[in-house]
Amino acid sequence: MSLVAGRGPLGPDRAGWFSAPVAEPIVYVEPHPRRVQAVRGGQLVIDTENALMVHRAGAPLSYVFPVGETADLPTEPEEFAPGYVRVPWDAVDTWLEEGRTLVHYPPNPYHRVDCRPARRRLRVEVAGGVLVDTDDTVIVFETSLAPRLYVAPEHVRTDLLRPTATSSYCNYKGYATYWAAGDVEDVAWSYGDPLPETGPIAGYFSFDPERADVTAELPSPDHAP
Repeated sequence: MSLVAGRGPLGPDRAGWFSAPVAEPIVYVEPHPRRVQAVRGGQLVIDTENALMVHRAGAPLSYVFPVGETADLPTEPEEFAPGYVRVPWDAVDTWLEEGRTLVHYPPNPYHRVDCRPARRRLRVEVAGGVLVDTDDTVIVFETSLAPRLYVAPEHVRTDLLRPTATSSYCNYKGYATYWAAGDVEDVAWSYGDPLPETGPIAGYFSFDPERADVTAELPSPDHAP
């Protein structure tokens, strides 16, 4: 959803600006020449390199397929791509793209995650106790999102943290584990085994500024003139 979400160019809080007005809402459809497969009941029901990708504001990123390449799966037509149909995500057991099992929706070709070593200070307090106070951090720049600082566990009072039952999945970072501090649930999260593109933050912690007192030295957001 990077084009149409958050600070993306067609998102509700775009970071930049266009040289001329852009009609909204807008739908962007493009070829997606990667091998997309779907499995249902142990059978391969979609196997194609002819999918299109549909970017639509307010909706998850989606594939559409040529009519006739979706077996007997339920479909609905895509009005902006005549001859193509959409398959509900939960109509199959497993989706794959070039061999990677997908969760929730397809990965976005315009989404990028950069993890850079930094000397940006991070201080985190919860209920008067200091969990982090260091400038040995990693800054993560992720398309359409505000930058975040991550910190290695040796700079965290991990003795004051305990894992919670919460988990989440990101198409670009993997599965996250969440942590509580005292009575404050899910104050931090970490990726124990992140996807290869975000390996530099494996095991590192980031903190929720709405659940803790977080002072983070981050870049100032851009503003249109």
